[in-house]
Amino acid sequence: MKTLKEQTDAKIAAGRKAKPYFMKGVDEVIEKAKAFEQGADALKIGDKALDFELPNPLGQLISLSNLLKTGPVVLTFYRGSWCPYCNLQLRALQAKLEDIKKLGATLIAISPEVPDESMTDNDINTMEFTVLSDQDAKVASQYGVAWEVPEFLLDHMRIDRQLDLKKINNGNASVLPIPATFIIGTDGVVKWNYVNVDYRTRSEPDAIIEALKNLR
Repeated sequence: MKTLKEQTDAKIAAGRKAKPYFMKGVDEVIEKAKAFEQGADALKIGDKALDFELPNPLGQLISLSNLLKTGPVVLTFYRGSWCPYCNLQLRALQAKLEDIKKLGATLIAISPEVPDESMTDNDINTMEFTVLSDQDAKVASQYGVAWEVPEFLLDHMRIDRQLDLKKINNGNASVLPIPATFIIGTDGVVKWNYVNVDYRTRSEPDAIIEALKNLR
């Protein structure tokens, strides 16, 4: 099976071929974001993870503190079910879910989509980990990974993708999470993280598994 990086690299290459102008614009947006150190405020290794309580697709509230009672938590923020890179990442995590569970960890994925939109008729509804709804990206903001999306990308979503983020997220249409992953130990401390403002680049599941092994 191809690594997640190989899959995302292939999607980026296909995008450059199909829409060179758009991908060039994305490159410029990402470079500008990196220049301003977007994501620099994200929780770092050794920081105390903030507790939260968010609804799952059934409307049940799930708290980080309760999850940590059974073992470490792999917490990944993603933009939404509409994002092809997010779907690649979540499928890759699903493929490694048993390995994550064997190491005593729980995988949680968080997006700003409303609960009834977080599991629509797509790949996410067949996955076996918990998806939580962080409307207005409040928890993402607390973790330092909320991003005010540049107008160039918002125009692409509205016009080219015909996405109504205000409806999908039931609120703020311009703030999305930076795709980021944190491993939180049972003591509530961040043990490992991956934060990259380039939404086309994601943490490799094998790196997550290796980090979980190092907790034992």
